[in-house]
This record gives sequence, C-alpha cells and structure tokens, in this order.
Amino acid sequence: MAVIYEVTVQVPASRGDEYLAWLRAHVADMLALPGFEDAALEALCDESPGERGWCVRYRLRDRTALDDYLREHAARMRGDGLARFGDGLRAQRRILAPLSL
Repeated sequence: MAVIYEVTVQVPASRGDEYLAWLRAHVADMLALPGFEDAALEALCDESPGERGWCVRYRLRDRTALDDYLREHAARMRGDGLARFGDGLRAQRRILAPLSL
C-alpha cells in the first residue's frame, strides 16, 4: 500500500526565494530515489510573520520504500538543506496512509 511522506518547512522570509529554488531541485532529486512515485508542492497560507513555508507530499510505493529511504538516504538528503539553510530552517515530517472515500 502506498504511503505519503509529508515534509513541512519554514525559513526566514529573506531567504524564501533562495530556498524555494533549492527545494524544487531537491524534490526532483528525491523523485529519482527508488520507491518515490510523485510529489506535490504547496505554499503555506498560514505562515508566521517573517517566514515563508511550504509543504511537500511525496507518494512512495509502500512503507518498505520509505523505510529504505530513511535508512539509506535521509541523512544525506536532509544534510544538504541544513548545510545551506540550517540557521533558520524549521522542518516537520509525518507519515500518512491514503484512504479511499
């Protein structure tokens, strides 16, 4: 069964354009990893003052693919963003199971 891996990030507004450009490339890199099927990028509408934020929802083939990502790739993929934007980057992650209506 597919899973959704959701990452919500916020950065200082002064770095928002730079971060968004980086994020688009990062999402493409994530989609090249095994098990990642697609992604949706959304802007947060309820940002805190002085911040900009986005939510990325990745659809993965199954929980095994997510576990493989977390074990084999997550530290490297997260590390690049932290190295560039760590001084103001806030991230929250959660795992969701799609349901039919």
